[in-house]
Amino acid sequence: MTFEALLAYAHIMAFLMLATFLTSETALCRPDWINPAVVRRLGWVNLLSLVSGGLVLASGLARIAWGVKGSAWYWAQPLLHAKITLWAVMLVLSFLAGRRYRAWRRALDAGGALPDAQALKGTRRLVMWTAHLMVLVPLLAVFLARGVGTR
Repeated sequence: MTFEALLAYAHIMAFLMLATFLTSETALCRPDWINPAVVRRLGWVNLLSLVSGGLVLASGLARIAWGVKGSAWYWAQPLLHAKITLWAVMLVLSFLAGRRYRAWRRALDAGGALPDAQALKGTRRLVMWTAHLMVLVPLLAVFLARGVGTR
């Protein structure tokens, strides 16, 4: 049981890391806060978000493989597939935001141009969608852990 608890702890901590970095991305991606240092920082924070998302996936797969319930039980659950689908959509949105951050950094390095308010607003919307989808993942996890909607 201690191992199961440690797997759950690792999964929760990875998820909290993801929430922290998504919050940072959202806060930094504002027209009134943008400056060259923020443009550079956004790329790094996005990378940390993606790494955190990878840790969420890795720790979740570890729970499936080595957890008490076993992989056969987990893979038969629609809620697990819903969680993975939400995670995949979040990953795509984070990747799209990261592409924009890299383009902003290239523009900054090439001529000192900062992104305009419209670009910031659109990118912040991507990050906000990611963060809002993230709220659903622990809800599905709680249902899955309590047997709600399971087979």
